[in-house]
Amino acid sequence: MAPDLKENRTRGILWMLATMFCFIALDTMMKYLMETYSLVQVTWARFFFATVVAIVACGPRIGQLAISCHPKQQLLRSVFLMSTTGMFNAGIRTVPLATATTIMFLNPVLVTVLAIPLLGEKVGLQRWMGVLLGFIGAVIVVRPWQEDLGAHGIGVIFLLVAAALNANYQILTRRVRGDDPLTSLLYTATAGAVVTSFLVPWFWSWPTAFDWLLLAGTGVAGGLGHLFLIRAFRSAPASVVAPFSYSSLVWATLFGFVIWGDWPDLWTWAGAALIIGSGLYIFSRERRA
Repeated sequence: MAPDLKENRTRGILWMLATMFCFIALDTMMKYLMETYSLVQVTWARFFFATVVAIVACGPRIGQLAISCHPKQQLLRSVFLMSTTGMFNAGIRTVPLATATTIMFLNPVLVTVLAIPLLGEKVGLQRWMGVLLGFIGAVIVVRPWQEDLGAHGIGVIFLLVAAALNANYQILTRRVRGDDPLTSLLYTATAGAVVTSFLVPWFWSWPTAFDWLLLAGTGVAGGLGHLFLIRAFRSAPASVVAPFSYSSLVWATLFGFVIWGDWPDLWTWAGAALIIGSGLYIFSRERRA
């Protein structure tokens, strides 16, 4: 285990890049599958097969890792991740992948705001300026002044709710950091699999052999993404690897263009620049604090 604990910034950055590739691959497969299958079935596959990955990752230590120091908060954290996944899946049905990814970049902004009442943290003027910058970027991406948003607008609402739920998930992740990261992975995957397994029989449509591979791929990509994320933060400081999470926009744009022919317009790029800038600025201020 010693080599894994030794700091290696290059390795940490590579793990983070691999993490973002896995997460966008997950989002791409879910968006593609929901053109044929229900939201519940696709969400079930994401958690069920992620549970398989988590069990394999835990190995013979699974009995020990299944015991949490914060079981109630782990379960609540799992609820937030399930809700985030459901809302995100509902959103990407109608919203281009790159736009959806950009909206989810609001996470550092929302975490900063929620950390005040939930964690008792103090936020100074400069970090509030970063929050305001991120908010302006979100407004540019969403463009509420458009008269007819239609289904696209409904999808954006789902994604904004997903971003808020994900911020709560991140807040709780801070609170359970005393647990082994694999314990958190096991809880979130298993809880999601159990809940969606009760619902999926009412929404089931038998997949083709290829679609079975994609359904399994969502869980594998999600599980590996979380494992790679653990590796990234073990290999290098958060201040080094976290900014590379924005590489997900590159993959989202590429996959969205190749599969659906979607290309972000100038408004989306401008909003993305502001949101990413605000996230990097807030992260920089937190590191200094």
